[in-house]
Amino acid sequence: MSTAATSVHLGALSEEALDRNGDHESLIFEGRSWRSAELLDRARRVAGGLREIGVQPGDRVVVMMANCPEVPVVYNAIWRAGAIVTPVVFLLTAPELRHVLVDSGAKAVVTTGDFVPKVVEAAGELDVAPRLVVAESNGAEAPGFDVSTFGALESSDVIAVADRDEADLAALMYTGGTTGRSKGVELSHRNLWYCGRSAHDASYMPGLTRVLNPLPISHAFGMIVTVGGMHAPEPGVAVLMRWFDPGQWVVLAEEHRIERGTLVPAMAQLLLTQQLEDADLSSLRYLNIGAAPLARETIDTLERRIPSMQVLEGYGCTESGGVVSANPPGRRKIGSVGPPIPGYEVRIVDEDGEPVPTGADGEVTVRAEGIMRGYRNAPDANEAALRDGWLFTGDIGRLDDDGYLTIVDRKKDLIIRNGFNVYPRDVEDVLVEHPAVAMAGVVGQRHDVVGEEVVAFVSLSPGAAATEEELIEFAKTKLAGSKYPRVIHILDQLPLTSVGKLDRKALRGRV
Repeated sequence: MSTAATSVHLGALSEEALDRNGDHESLIFEGRSWRSAELLDRARRVAGGLREIGVQPGDRVVVMMANCPEVPVVYNAIWRAGAIVTPVVFLLTAPELRHVLVDSGAKAVVTTGDFVPKVVEAAGELDVAPRLVVAESNGAEAPGFDVSTFGALESSDVIAVADRDEADLAALMYTGGTTGRSKGVELSHRNLWYCGRSAHDASYMPGLTRVLNPLPISHAFGMIVTVGGMHAPEPGVAVLMRWFDPGQWVVLAEEHRIERGTLVPAMAQLLLTQQLEDADLSSLRYLNIGAAPLARETIDTLERRIPSMQVLEGYGCTESGGVVSANPPGRRKIGSVGPPIPGYEVRIVDEDGEPVPTGADGEVTVRAEGIMRGYRNAPDANEAALRDGWLFTGDIGRLDDDGYLTIVDRKKDLIIRNGFNVYPRDVEDVLVEHPAVAMAGVVGQRHDVVGEEVVAFVSLSPGAAATEEELIEFAKTKLAGSKYPRVIHILDQLPLTSVGKLDRKALRGRV
């Protein structure tokens, strides 16, 4: 039996995974389990159904669904049919979805009944409406659209894996658009295969095979978890949540003796609102957390309250295939996002693109076979982001003597106050040290005298109390005079993007 994945075509990779690990319990969702052979058989038939409704190799198929077993099934089906997965988070508005449909030229949309009205609103004015495939229709109607049910596609004949080159597109993933109109990131079969294998190799621990995933599979991190799982050398089971609920997360982690989990920082903060000590979470060994910086205070609190568990931070972006670096189990450095995963090179450069000394701050650039082919229909953005084989991420970071990467902040988020650089994360990390603060977000506000003023927004922990003045005084004791916020707003909840990141664009709209 093979122990390493060799098929670069993602549609064939799922076949190879079954050959390698055999038929086993593979997925648990809302009280039911699915075996790996059952899921693959569904994908084989859905691929045939897609072909019957006119989806051809190279066509883009939008997938807009909350987490459910049908998402990985349809991903594998699309790849098997030679088409291109175009995932979108279901929280997008109709205008945002319309942009994706137009820019991608989508041939079909796979969704559930709950989101049919949004798809109809988004696609209703298009010259050529995409074909709709609806699971769990719940009586939803789409007048004027050609509609097929997911069940009808599953009744189709199995088709062979379409012949596709490793350089052909496998996914067209739209960035969050927190600073403007979202861009389509083109990822080939080779890009995703390579990043998935590298991410798996960086984090693999033999015997730890039970994973809990609340992250949207339609996000870059969720997709690379899916692809990485197809590289696994031993059978494993994933417990999938439709969406994140902190109380249910604790219940599932205890019930299924979860060994590893994946979260984003906002989810980790919500997890701390639960009575973690009342649950038996002793099987939990690692929490992989990425997508945004995580405060040291949050890491310490999580590990104190779940003593068996260690937090492993990682870093990546859609353009890199999903992952760039990760703290390896047993060799993590707190505050760092780890060394580059196998096969990935990271270089820190100055404004002229020249490497900076070890330990100095600069822009993070990445080179690997996993980085994107480019942005769709965006030549200017490609020229800025892709230079001489390197991806310029727009993130500020530094490398230490051991090659571990620390992310300082986003280049575009830098605040310059009186000529001094202020990184929002530095201020946010201090604010969440206050016992009343649950989350913090910091942005710059134009100021006639100092150029930009530091403005903070915070949400408080349940039952906690604090005033803006108290928090400003707290920050003054821990930050230089150029850094502490002169204005703090207390909100019931900080705005988040559709994938759980702090939405700085929304915060800037409040100043």
